[in-house]
Amino acid sequence: MILALNPYFSKDFIGFFVLFFQRVGQLLSGKLGFADLASDEVQVFVLALVSIASALVGTFLVLKKMTMLANSLSHTLLLGIVVAYVILIPFTPESNSYSISIPVLLIASLVMGLVTTVLTQMLTHVLKLQEDASTGLVFTTLFALGLVSVTVFTRNTHIGIEAIMGNVDALHMHDLKLILGITLFDFAVIALLFKEFKMTTFDSGFADTQGFSSSFFNYLLMVLTSVTVIGAFRAVGVLLVLAFLVGPVLTARLFTHGLKKLLLLSMAIGVGASVFSVALARHLLSVYHLPVSTSGLVATVLGAIYFLCLIYSSLRSKISCKN
Repeated sequence: MILALNPYFSKDFIGFFVLFFQRVGQLLSGKLGFADLASDEVQVFVLALVSIASALVGTFLVLKKMTMLANSLSHTLLLGIVVAYVILIPFTPESNSYSISIPVLLIASLVMGLVTTVLTQMLTHVLKLQEDASTGLVFTTLFALGLVSVTVFTRNTHIGIEAIMGNVDALHMHDLKLILGITLFDFAVIALLFKEFKMTTFDSGFADTQGFSSSFFNYLLMVLTSVTVIGAFRAVGVLLVLAFLVGPVLTARLFTHGLKKLLLLSMAIGVGASVFSVALARHLLSVYHLPVSTSGLVATVLGAIYFLCLIYSSLRSKISCKN
């Protein structure tokens, strides 16, 4: 599907928002079709959905103190992506050699996610290594193997750079449909099993006595994380996705401890950072002729938001203590 000519060309930061909200209004009223979305709009919607899916999964990762395992998972999935590419490429026409079958990609990456989790758990519980040591060993080994595989098998394509760094400018409608489906899948699973996730997160011992295996929900969370990373890798790569999984949640925790509020605020922070970053990237290109990585900009903005909120929260606590 070919995107419409980009009406955001030469728009500055304010001009971007004026045009964006005008076109969103036209989209909601039916005057503008999804096939007419401009590249910048696809970027906004994809990054916003990545933020929502990441907040849904990342909230439980942070609360379960599984962010290091998620970090390991996001890196080792690179090997799964390369394996999927290598398996698929002999059956792909040369004219379409840069494309990857999403079903094959999902299956390979889910397998790698399970391998990462199982190996980490095995080193921790069977060989009695510390959890951080197990995570570090599995993470560095599989990620290094992924990097070697990228250089050996994909040196003539863009899959290596795209999988690692992402490529927001290359997003199309099929990417939007993919991440929309993944976001709905994450939402459906967490909504249906919200009570169980909550119980296994805050009191795993009690959950086990009630027949809800905390180990099962940890593995399920890793599956959701794997699926989310795969949905996000075209936009932000397998490295920067960790900023989406962790950054908004850590920021939201500075202001609320209620689980539902935490989920909603994390989504809002991620979506806001995504829209702001796309507008800023357009401004830098239009005004200063400076092309920047939009995904890198989002990660930077998320980090800046966290530190600013941390400073504000610390100052507020000191003022409260004095009073």
